[in-house]
Amino acid sequence: MVDAQCAADSPAAPDSPYILNRESNEQQWKWMIGERFHALEKLEAVSPKLRTPTHAYVFENYDTANLIRSEDFIVVGSLATGGLSNAWGCGVARLSASEFSGLPIPYEEMEKSYETVSRRMGISGNADDDLSDYFGLDEWSQPALPLDKLHQRLYQNYSKLQARLPKSGFRLGRSRVAVLSKDLDGRKACDSLGNCLWGCHNQSLYSASQELAKLKQYPGFQHIQGMLVHDFFKSDDLWTVTDKHTTQEFSGRRLLLAAGTLASTRLTLKRLGHTSPLPLLSSPTAAFLLWLPKMLGTPRVSTFGLGQLSFALDLVPGVTAFGSTFSTTGLPVSEFASRLPMSKRYSIELLKNLLSSCLVGNLFLPGQLSENTVALGDNGALLVKGKEREETATIMKIAQKKLRKYYFKMGALLMPMSFSIGKPGADIHYAGTFPMHSTPQVGQTDILGEVAGLPGVHLIDGSCLPKITEKSHTLTIMANADRIGRKLALEQY
Repeated sequence: MVDAQCAADSPAAPDSPYILNRESNEQQWKWMIGERFHALEKLEAVSPKLRTPTHAYVFENYDTANLIRSEDFIVVGSLATGGLSNAWGCGVARLSASEFSGLPIPYEEMEKSYETVSRRMGISGNADDDLSDYFGLDEWSQPALPLDKLHQRLYQNYSKLQARLPKSGFRLGRSRVAVLSKDLDGRKACDSLGNCLWGCHNQSLYSASQELAKLKQYPGFQHIQGMLVHDFFKSDDLWTVTDKHTTQEFSGRRLLLAAGTLASTRLTLKRLGHTSPLPLLSSPTAAFLLWLPKMLGTPRVSTFGLGQLSFALDLVPGVTAFGSTFSTTGLPVSEFASRLPMSKRYSIELLKNLLSSCLVGNLFLPGQLSENTVALGDNGALLVKGKEREETATIMKIAQKKLRKYYFKMGALLMPMSFSIGKPGADIHYAGTFPMHSTPQVGQTDILGEVAGLPGVHLIDGSCLPKITEKSHTLTIMANADRIGRKLALEQY
């Protein structure tokens, strides 16, 4: 296994409560701003994760190193060992058998891999609620993490209305996240310090880099860091990968590409010599702020900083939205002050009194509402063009209206002007450039991710997924890679 990262050169994540650090830690600037002012240089970034100095190494130099250009599309990726799982929201979900309908993937194989991966990574959120079937993970999950007071209030109010709301197309339940509520394999359970945005000193948040210790126990496994694959070619029935900046080469009968959807796509298109545009799926996304008036004056206390409650919302026939709500405690006030239609001074004064009774939420729509494309240019770079279907804007308005209605019933106000629609690519849910197909043609892969025209080359990241729903797609990518790996390993014998 080769990857591009040499070493992570970033400050360590804090190991004491976020609120305590903000009040008294004189060295907090090192992880809030960074010794090289990383947070200030990334003020225009679409996500607070991109501004945290502790995660600078995760996103650094991805598009430049991989020759990726974009128009009307936000490109985010990672060269780090473990990739984007070093700085993700840990949201997980399983696609149901009906959601696999029409796809060339045996569902019984996917189900086995869903279980294998879920038990290995550690998932919390097991709860008998209105989203149990939607997530489909409870039988393999640990108990849910504690809710903060605002989420407790919201869920209590939902429970009172529970008999009516699900029939209207709105369902609320505990978030299912790849975060430990119980110790597992040397990793410790979440201690709710509120530092999730900067990293977890307990390793409660799952990262693929945590798998390396186990992988290195296998005879024959070799992990090469500091190698950015620039190209691959076939010679004597072996596929060889090369690095532009070193003389390193590695060969094998099969090559499994998992460089991230965009990087894997560029490498594959280059080897195929294919320059016509291909579709790229992404999930249209939005963010919003909720205020719970009856919780005004709630003291700020340390709490889990990722999704605590999630919702599924039917919008129009064939389109469901998914999203989660988060505590504002572990987020700097600057993340909100810059978005208010008033001066920074008055924004801070308002938020100082209001923010402890607010929650922040996100929303995702299915990838069928995107019309992005990718194409290989004459210079070898991948050009990504962002576009959404015409009806997407209307569906977003419907989502905003329905969310305002349902959260109001639960005692929460969707704050005016807070519903913010992201640009294409801001979701960081990229997939579908080489979708799996029963009889693959150029620009497609078979059910094992093998690229049509490149026998022995398998795409095992998001690039081979035929579809993405509104649900978090990371677990499906991992389960599909597990499924393909098992089939290929058995095939060798």
